[in-house]
Amino acid sequence: MIPLYHDFTGEAVLVFGGGGVGSRKAARFAAEARVVVVSPAFDERLRDLAAGGDGPGVELVRAAPDADAVREWVARVGPALVVAATDDAAINTAAEAAALDAGLLVNRTDVSAADHSGGRGARSVVVPATVTDDPVRVALSTGGASPALAKALRERIEADIEGAGAMAELSGRLREELKDQGVPPEKRRAAIRRVVRSAGVWKGLQKGDTYGEKEAYSVIEEVLNR
Repeated sequence: MIPLYHDFTGEAVLVFGGGGVGSRKAARFAAEARVVVVSPAFDERLRDLAAGGDGPGVELVRAAPDADAVREWVARVGPALVVAATDDAAINTAAEAAALDAGLLVNRTDVSAADHSGGRGARSVVVPATVTDDPVRVALSTGGASPALAKALRERIEADIEGAGAMAELSGRLREELKDQGVPPEKRRAAIRRVVRSAGVWKGLQKGDTYGEKEAYSVIEEVLNR
């Protein structure tokens, strides 16, 4: 599988299953997509999400669809992604089949990605664990083989990328400044590479954006004056 980022702005995500797994999946997409969760019952986190009002919204539909009704829900909602997260393998299979027949992406939570290699599973997706320090986002996956390992790796990476968001914003702004100043591309790339690798800039950003920016200008000046 090849990792990609997908923009769900303005899209719908249809989740079958209102338990812990369905709740986690809904929470992942709620900030960006309209999420519809179909289930005979919902856990507390899902109820809180639906009541919270953040993002496009989470709609809870209390229903226990059979295989035929699953297809009707897929056709009715018209989602970009279908998540099969029930504890009933037959319903998950029906949701997967309905999504694939409609040419949609599908995330089935009770099987690993390896079980979907080729064939009808070619449009199946794995929702990776993510670590975010806006605008930096790191996604990692074990292909569905070990969610516990993905979680452990995520916790390790969280500490490693602390401050990466501030560095991304600073280096992006400086790159544009150098471009506007007519600095040649080769020099520009060398300067920004030095900035993002500078321990002094990283330490400065920990004190505040002004300190980091001051240190970055010193690094850039050194590169440009070579």
